[in-house]
Amino acid sequence: MKTLNTMNKTSKNNFITYGIVLAIFIFCAVYIETDMATFLFKGLMVPICVNVILAVSLNLTVGILGELSLGHAGFMCVGAFAGSFFSMMTQETLTSVWIRFPLAFIIGGLSAAFIGLLVGIPVLRLRGDYLAIVTLAFCEIIKNIMNNLYIAKDINGLHFAIGVGAYNEIEFDAASKQVLINGAMGITGTPNDSNYFWGFALIFITLIVILNLVNSRTGRAIMSIRDNRIAAESVGINITKHKLIAFVISAFFAGVAGVLYSHNLSSVIATKFDYNYSILVLVFVVLGGIGSMRGSVIAAIILTALPEFLRDIGNLSDYRMLIYAILLIAMMLINNNDYLHQMTQGVLGKFRLGKKSKKNEQEGVS
Repeated sequence: MKTLNTMNKTSKNNFITYGIVLAIFIFCAVYIETDMATFLFKGLMVPICVNVILAVSLNLTVGILGELSLGHAGFMCVGAFAGSFFSMMTQETLTSVWIRFPLAFIIGGLSAAFIGLLVGIPVLRLRGDYLAIVTLAFCEIIKNIMNNLYIAKDINGLHFAIGVGAYNEIEFDAASKQVLINGAMGITGTPNDSNYFWGFALIFITLIVILNLVNSRTGRAIMSIRDNRIAAESVGINITKHKLIAFVISAFFAGVAGVLYSHNLSSVIATKFDYNYSILVLVFVVLGGIGSMRGSVIAAIILTALPEFLRDIGNLSDYRMLIYAILLIAMMLINNNDYLHQMTQGVLGKFRLGKKSKKNEQEGVS
């Protein structure tokens, strides 16, 4: 009976999360389709969706697995470049966006997941600060490789080079040469397929996959590793296997977010995916509550939109980052204040108790 009640409570919480995202989607769809939305509002839709997916996927590693990763932007970078490369190679043959774009998501996600697997096998043996440092180093390695990667094609096929020197030594057919990835200049010419519809669809998919994983047998095993590694190992849980599952799935959705991001811009450069972006995503997770997927969604929306909306407020535009920083600190302090947390729980407890008493009275009358 206790297990059934726990399952019902979990399902209820999950549906509340889905309901919040659905309500936001309906509001945005109506607001945009009725031409009431400003250009700024429309422009923020895809970046918000990207950051929500990143925050929820990183929360799987940080909140559920209990490992600190600072390389999430690196996985996003892999997905962005892989997805854009696929779209540019196939946009003449796969003219339907309903076929090409989902395939780009799959390829970008799988590319990031593969890199996550390669990185995770040796790295996940580390813990705490050591894991954070290594994943941070991985993010910088990926950024620098993409920053020096050149890919072009002509009638002779594809040509790959690392570094300007190696690229200049390649003999191209001038008439048919097409540069796909141009080193520090990044990748240009990606089809502009992203919109808020794709973004919200991917948010739903991300939440459904991750929340169902968390509430599954595998998810409970992952959380047991987080809570007590030695106890989990003593009852036969394969530590490396379950840590890799969480890490690879997290990397997959970071790659998917990268594809959504790259198809929203005319050009993408590798320097965008530095450690600052990884730390920003980590801020979303911490502010929303470590382990809380709903909190990650809300925090990512607020912290992505807030600086841009402050930009449009007259005299405050010059101080927008200062105001943003102050609000961020205040929100973090409030979120971690035990007194406020207990007070909130007490109010909610009284509300539930009153609701339950009213229900019992109605049942007694009937």
